[in-house]
Amino acid sequence: MIRAAALLAGALALAGGVARAQEGCHIVGASYTAPTDRYPHGALGDPYEWGAMDWRTSCGRRLAITLPEELVFEDTAPRLADLDGDGAPEVIVVESHRDLGARLAVWALTPDGPLRRAATPAIGQRNRWLAPLGAADLDGDGRVELAYVDRPHLARIVRVWRYLPGQGLEPVAERPGLTNHRYGETAIEGGLRDCAGEVTLVLADADWRQIMEVTLTGAGPGQELDARPVGRYTAAALEAALRCN
Repeated sequence: MIRAAALLAGALALAGGVARAQEGCHIVGASYTAPTDRYPHGALGDPYEWGAMDWRTSCGRRLAITLPEELVFEDTAPRLADLDGDGAPEVIVVESHRDLGARLAVWALTPDGPLRRAATPAIGQRNRWLAPLGAADLDGDGRVELAYVDRPHLARIVRVWRYLPGQGLEPVAERPGLTNHRYGETAIEGGLRDCAGEVTLVLADADWRQIMEVTLTGAGPGQELDARPVGRYTAAALEAALRCN
């Protein structure tokens, strides 16, 4: 069965194309469209991924981004976050290549239309995926980091990258033995908990026995991800661990 969101997203009527964006427009919403079976991995529970993305903007324009045949969006939903501090959000997505597998990509609305600003290297093999955790200033230095689990069903490695405006993404830290997705499930579990500016990654250990809290510590090239168990894993307990006390 096509994921439920496809029934709505596929029915959206796109307008505006990739024509020159109006001055002052920013993205207010995004959804995947054009379900396709050209990359039948099935990590998220069915053989369909997404061939396009629809943006809604503050000036009423609708923009459509259509991927080439070798790429799909392999994801649950686009994620909006202001990565460069200019007050307008970028869009974070998972793109999968038919031969090279998944990568995390950052798209932005420019005066000339949608543009892919940055991307991590692809994992390097077909049917190898990554599951996003979120984007936030993880270490309090004023810059935004993006976190995901690399191959949550196989390698189970949390990777953190820092977004550098105009330069792209730089690797910051990694830690094995953690996961946020079971193969075939439609939802990605865990994420970021931001309590009064203190940001923590919340997910599970590799065996789905413990809930783990992970923080980015240190400075410069010596930064590390510290992990500690905070309780026995259940889906409800993990959801509760994302809330601030």
